[in-house]
Amino acid sequence: MAQLTESVVRLIDQLSKLPGIGRKSAERVAYHLLRVNKEEALGLADAIRDVKENVRYCSRCFNLSEGDLCTICKDPQRDASILCVVEQPRDLIALEQSGVFPGLYHVLLGRIAPLEGIGPDQLTIDALVSRVSQGEIREVIMATNPTTEGDGTALHISSLLAEFPVKLTRLARGVTAGSVLEFANKEVLADAMTGRQSL
Repeated sequence: MAQLTESVVRLIDQLSKLPGIGRKSAERVAYHLLRVNKEEALGLADAIRDVKENVRYCSRCFNLSEGDLCTICKDPQRDASILCVVEQPRDLIALEQSGVFPGLYHVLLGRIAPLEGIGPDQLTIDALVSRVSQGEIREVIMATNPTTEGDGTALHISSLLAEFPVKLTRLARGVTAGSVLEFANKEVLADAMTGRQSL
């Protein structure tokens, strides 16, 4: 039986460490990289190197940035009085793609998860409290994920910010427009019922 070369084995091993990539998928990607021209394959390697060498966290909001401040924090058109708190940079990107939020963000870089050994001190909560304490922010929108850990994180942050004169809000939840009630799960229906609004 033919053996793979050491370089191919190492590539497959590294690719299989990526989230959502199993051993078979890693092999397919490795064989694809072997088939494409050298420039295309090395372009991927260069892109990975550039990301690891140039991308860092914004010093103000902890979004991904290639400078001290991210493009959102540098944008003078943003409403600096509204702050949206998210768990990860990918959550910020999802909200930005909606095109409806005019304010600034704060990325926690995770959520409180005691069973995984993640406490408040491992997140950027202290930096968030410091930002709010400066007095420019009038509303903080908690946009943590609607999970037990996300809700717990939002509750913890809300208790820390209670002493400041800011409005604390949470993203709305419930039945989405165009959906059918009989197909909604019980958690979505419960959120919709408890968060109902006046007509």
